[in-house]
Amino acid sequence: MKLNFKLLKEIVSTPGAPGFEDPIRDVIINHIKDHVDDYSVDRMGNLIARIKGDGPKVMAAAHMDEISLISIHVDSKGFIRFSTLGGFDPETLITQRVIIHGKKTIPGVIGSKPIHIQTDSEKKAKSKLKNLFIDTGLPADEVKNLIPNGTPITRDKDLFEIGNCISSKSLDNRISVYILIEALKRAKKTNCDFYAAFTVQEEVGIRGARVAAQAIQPEIGLNLDVTLANDLPGVSDHEVCTRLGEGIGIKVMDKSVICTPTLVNFLEQLAETSSVNTQREVLTAGGTDTSAMQYLVGIGSHVTSISCPVRYIHSTAETCSVSDVKAGINLTTQCIENIGAYPFK
Repeated sequence: MKLNFKLLKEIVSTPGAPGFEDPIRDVIINHIKDHVDDYSVDRMGNLIARIKGDGPKVMAAAHMDEISLISIHVDSKGFIRFSTLGGFDPETLITQRVIIHGKKTIPGVIGSKPIHIQTDSEKKAKSKLKNLFIDTGLPADEVKNLIPNGTPITRDKDLFEIGNCISSKSLDNRISVYILIEALKRAKKTNCDFYAAFTVQEEVGIRGARVAAQAIQPEIGLNLDVTLANDLPGVSDHEVCTRLGEGIGIKVMDKSVICTPTLVNFLEQLAETSSVNTQREVLTAGGTDTSAMQYLVGIGSHVTSISCPVRYIHSTAETCSVSDVKAGINLTTQCIENIGAYPFK
């Protein structure tokens, strides 16, 4: 199997800030519409596609929003002040290129006070979001006209290959969107009633998945998201969550959920039967759409997550292994075809 880099690049580069997911949703619809029985968009903006079949009702969720920024003020010199949509380390934003989706789409650069004139205390302190701004190179009057408060802003960074990996902004969670699209294309059959939910606003509080789960009422919830590949210098072995290139992750827990042990075991058995490399994900921080399918549904669901290991999460240099992505596609395809055989206990 070769990765479709053209498709992956399209998915990664298409904007989709939390609450403003229309562009990426349109791209996804274009690529899945011929591979599902039907699809719809709910009032919140979730895209829900269905492959009809006999067996348990299964919801696979992959959030399509990306961490982004939103404009809150344009000052007298035309510099844009902003707030965040999702979690950011301010250090990763300085000097980054952005795209501002106002009345007209324009580029910008995130700036800060030059280090040459910072005081000693400022040099030692961590950067703060309130001290950052966006420079468009345009006159103030033009910026104020084009960029009303509340304009979404996404980061600008191309996908590229690095060794046996790929690196880009927004692999969280566009790599999982890609995996789910490819699995929908490859699945030859299903023994369940399968719903693929491309959800909104995960990065700002797992909002879209709650709505989708309430509507679908799944018996099995399968999340697709990224997880920490923190196999890096300075990280002790016991702190490592997953390792790059050692297989797709199967979630045991994160801070928001403890997954169903029998479902974790079932996915591991599916993977072993298909010679798919996996590793267990035990994440002691963070949360995902998995929790929305488990206990926010109102009936309770058996849940786990297919988690792609990614280094440098929530930066413009997010990096994952090509082999892990392929493993994710294979395991997700196996789930579509066979998860209906899961023995509820």
